Amino acid sequence: MLGGMVTDRRLGGRTTSALGIGCWAIGGPFTYDGRPAGWGEVDDETSIRMIHTAIEGGVRLFDTADVYGAGHSERVVGEALGQLSADVRDGVIVATKFANTFDEESRVAAAGRPTAADIRKACDASLGRLKVDAIDVYQLHGGADNAAEAEVIVAALEELVAAGKIKAFGTSVDAPAVVATFGRSAHAVSAQMQINVFGHRAESLAAAREHGLAVLARTPLAMGLLTGKYDLSNRPALDDVRRDTPWWTYFDDDAMADWLQRLDKVRELLTTGGRTLTQGALAYLWALDPAIIPLPGARTPEQAAEHAAAIPFGPLPDATRQEIDDLMADSPERQ
Repeated sequence: MLGGMVTDRRLGGRTTSALGIGCWAIGGPFTYDGRPAGWGEVDDETSIRMIHTAIEGGVRLFDTADVYGAGHSERVVGEALGQLSADVRDGVIVATKFANTFDEESRVAAAGRPTAADIRKACDASLGRLKVDAIDVYQLHGGADNAAEAEVIVAALEELVAAGKIKAFGTSVDAPAVVATFGRSAHAVSAQMQINVFGHRAESLAAAREHGLAVLARTPLAMGLLTGKYDLSNRPALDDVRRDTPWWTYFDDDAMADWLQRLDKVRELLTTGGRTLTQGALAYLWALDPAIIPLPGARTPEQAAEHAAAIPFGPLPDATRQEIDDLMADSPERQ
């Protein structure tokens, strides 16, 4: 192994694992603004075993959202953690998100622009689904695009901290002005943003770093493309969010071949030291910035085990990370 085990990370006043698990996929099917927004059918018992396997592998951070599966992901996370002993459960941090609207029965969701009353209501609902007295990290999921709008959200979140309903908060809206606004609050601990081998928004990462926020890296595996599992003849199902989304082009008909070519350029570098391709993609992020905590999604115990097994390898050597950056210089996600 190269580099040595990656060290734990600070998340506000607490310490957590350098790796988290994203729980979008375990929410199951739902629609968002009229489009498929899930990752296919799920088996809740398998999802629960996935979470337990991740914890056994050293993962102590799980990221979900109230809208994932229209509430279902939170319910599964709550059930999985409720089955743990108190001492193990107390060491796990759960981060969830708010701001979208949805109906649990129809599994129909839409974008929202939350008021303070909306945020209080959403928080109470998440507390119930997660079966906790207080949410560890409560994150803005959308509905604030600038500093003025973010200030209103932060004020509402401060009230929830004072009420004991949340312990800390963060933003998953990564506009630099929003990140900076959150960063000025003593109870803000994180900024979530898209970061992977293909690129990231440098200005957002810099804003998080300036304000001492932990960086929760979403899409660290490029929605699965960086696992090496997919090619032009093997793509996610048509009703999978990855095939019909305005947020990524990794599996689009006119873009996937270009992404696969970029992956081929760095495949050997990512598997340095005996890592799998997945583990190398995570190790790249640890080498990029020590504030980054990747949040790869997982649906099965096997996936969670592979993710967790990246921790002992540690970050990629800096020279390898720099070579990857040079090879990815033409990526449209390098900003």
